[in-house]
Amino acid sequence: MLAVNYSTLRNHLKDYCDKVSDDYETVIVTRKDEKNVVIISLEAYNNMVENLFIMSNQKYYDRLLESRRQIERGETVEKSMTELEAAEDE
Repeated sequence: MLAVNYSTLRNHLKDYCDKVSDDYETVIVTRKDEKNVVIISLEAYNNMVENLFIMSNQKYYDRLLESRRQIERGETVEKSMTELEAAEDE
């Protein structure tokens, strides 16, 4: 996580955007007499929104927890791509 003031960000915007998108950095922009802001990549933002959706929907959250328990208990099945594609056509 990087912290930078507004002036520095403005002068090096491309560099900070590259760090955010290429290196998955989070940039906190500090602003004098204003609220600070955070810059994250679109990928990180989409991931956060998806996680918030899953966590806020009890049905999805319960299914996720049960899936994790099944994995921990070894209750998984392996399928080849051919088998999955054949099942899709059924």
